[in-house]
Amino acid sequence: MKVEPYLMFEGRTEEALQFYQQKLGAKVEAIIRFKENPEPKYNPPNSDEKVMHSLFRIGDAQIMASDGNCTGKPGFQGFALTLNAADAAEAKQRFNALAEGGKVQMPLNETFFAKSFGMVADRFGVNWMVLAEPKKPA
Repeated sequence: MKVEPYLMFEGRTEEALQFYQQKLGAKVEAIIRFKENPEPKYNPPNSDEKVMHSLFRIGDAQIMASDGNCTGKPGFQGFALTLNAADAAEAKQRFNALAEGGKVQMPLNETFFAKSFGMVADRFGVNWMVLAEPKKPA
């Protein structure tokens, strides 16, 4: 069994996909627009070109996303995505990329549990924890 995130960008999915492609090397595997829905009576108003469903990958992780109800107000609270970088240098690069236009919640630093750890909300409000080189218990 797998549990995978499904993010609702409320009208900004296409922008988010482009951002993650550029900053994290995401690979978009599928995009279905509302205009393709065989039952359009359920579509939000003026949503034809908006993303009804998408699938993308960051590394080995599969993530799905939608424009949902197209309210223009995404709300990502109560969870974070964790990005496990190969080393502290990659963690710094990924963290800084996610922070562009976003908000650093905890600067990237060495902690008691990792060589590098930080928390950032990206420009869409998605919370990320960036981690590299976990320390092994003594």
